[in-house]
Amino acid sequence: MWKEQTLFISGLGCITSVCLSDRFSTSRQTLMWIPDSFFSSLLSGRISTLRDETAAIFIDRDPTAFAPILNFLRTKELDLRGVNISVLRHEAEFYGITPLVRRLLLCEELDRSSCGSVLFHGYLPTPGTHINYSSKVETDPYDIFRADSNPAVGASCSSSDERAGPSPPIDPRKVLIVAGHHNWIVAAYAHFVICYRIKESSGWQQVFSSPYLDWTIERIALNAKVVGGPHGDKDKMVAASSESSIILWSIQDGGSGNEIGVFSLGVPVDDLFFIGNQLVATSHTGKVGVWNAVTQHWQVQDVVPITSCDTAGSFLLLGCNNGSIYYIDMQKFPLRMKDNDLLVTELYHDPSNDSITALSVYLTPKTSVSGNWIEIAYGTSSGAVRVIVQHPETVGSGPQLFQTFTVHRSPVTKIMLSEKHLVSVCSDNNHVRTWTVTRFRGMISTQPGSTPLASFKILSLEETESHGSYCSGNDIGPFGERDDQQVFIQKVIPITNKLFVRLSSTGKRICEVQSVDGTTISCFMVRECEASSRMGSRPRRYLFTGHGNGTIQMWDLTTAMDTLLLCLVDIGGPTEEELLQLLDQCDLSTSRCATPNISPAPSVLQHTRVRESCSRLERE
Repeated sequence: MWKEQTLFISGLGCITSVCLSDRFSTSRQTLMWIPDSFFSSLLSGRISTLRDETAAIFIDRDPTAFAPILNFLRTKELDLRGVNISVLRHEAEFYGITPLVRRLLLCEELDRSSCGSVLFHGYLPTPGTHINYSSKVETDPYDIFRADSNPAVGASCSSSDERAGPSPPIDPRKVLIVAGHHNWIVAAYAHFVICYRIKESSGWQQVFSSPYLDWTIERIALNAKVVGGPHGDKDKMVAASSESSIILWSIQDGGSGNEIGVFSLGVPVDDLFFIGNQLVATSHTGKVGVWNAVTQHWQVQDVVPITSCDTAGSFLLLGCNNGSIYYIDMQKFPLRMKDNDLLVTELYHDPSNDSITALSVYLTPKTSVSGNWIEIAYGTSSGAVRVIVQHPETVGSGPQLFQTFTVHRSPVTKIMLSEKHLVSVCSDNNHVRTWTVTRFRGMISTQPGSTPLASFKILSLEETESHGSYCSGNDIGPFGERDDQQVFIQKVIPITNKLFVRLSSTGKRICEVQSVDGTTISCFMVRECEASSRMGSRPRRYLFTGHGNGTIQMWDLTTAMDTLLLCLVDIGGPTEEELLQLLDQCDLSTSRCATPNISPAPSVLQHTRVRESCSRLERE
């Protein structure tokens, strides 16, 4: 990464640093005043040396960082103007300049407050020892949160005939996924989940912790507003899945929980979510499982291989590898239970027969004239982005193709249609294209139509040995309500304590957040919470980060968005210098790909799996 650099120390007590034509010289006494340093060992002969024709000694280090180190050795003073503190500390540690290292560590501590910046909103500590574990655990289960514990303890997964081999061990202390609904959040660790809720007067409180699970959690879902549940309308429900197994709990108002049941989809679960009272699980293999809170029934339906899905009101929409978009009306679900039929209906078929790899449904606000328009944006395996619309008065004729864009050359992995913008992401290192959407009386319009707005990338390197929970907990977004400005969350490298928050429409950087305790950010999620019940109060948007030590930290994105409106500086994602610093922390040689790969979004994984399943079918 650095320029070609050489460092020479003469045998006559003179040191010279050469970088192109620059030279620095000093005396042996200056170098030797710190005992047991690199220089004292070098000049005393305890370290072998490589000399040139002038008998100068060669040292292969950064000459730019050597200049302030040499000045410190000369004057015992430190000038940090234009100096990268972390780089300088790294070099000072190599040379063994202990007084300089201590001073630089203090500078870093002063620069980074343990209480965070103005955006830091809250801190949920590592769960305590009151977690309810199963009696099956023979060893002390609370060891998983002790600093000296073995990260692999208890990280085994259930044996399954579908597994090709054992999954890599998961650190049981690490937060794998954070999800939310209304004023509740749920954090998934390797073997249990914990639910929290917020009240304006008392703040965030832990209200439920699940029993210890023998298998490693890969997906979670939360429903904080259940109507007509098994224990009344005040129930909450939380679900977790691993491979094909799904476990569902109900949480009463006081925080006590009951296991509703354990269900099987029969195939690996790719998406887990709630639609009203229904818990829905989908798989790329072409299965949909639904559990209904009223009928207490679990139903599995076979459809064609699924490559994307989205929800709209009580409707579940499925994008499939045969180019069709299907829908299931969950309100009619209990009526046909005896017929063993989920009423899967084809809504639209892509004119090019491409797989529907990304799907986004937008319901226009109701009007007294026409009610809701249904607008659907979808992306395909060939990179096409299409928008289809359906007027409520023309339901019988089906949606009509409104607009097509062919700006991507790789499969579209994400798409989002909102009131003001159309945003698409493809698998080429999360390349984003955005358009402004023109509307007339709330409905999408062709005058002047959708116009190009921005093009940028959300570079996000994948974990070397990715577990199923990684793509769930590190989804880049976009996050936010569809009638408001949405955001991407950029985590450049897997092991980092820093995230970049960027506008989904332009890529402009809103802010960057850094963990207040210096721990690795293992997952993240954005939610809007209504903490205040006062009239006129608006929901606030928060970024929740889960960490490797089991804590959860919160950041106030509403304040960041308000501050952005006052800022005239247009900064995108990481600057070139910031990106190089981050990549320097990541060993790219261990990547499974020749080029940096994106964090695996579910639609990317599903698209790959669908191609594999189709090729197997062709061979068979």
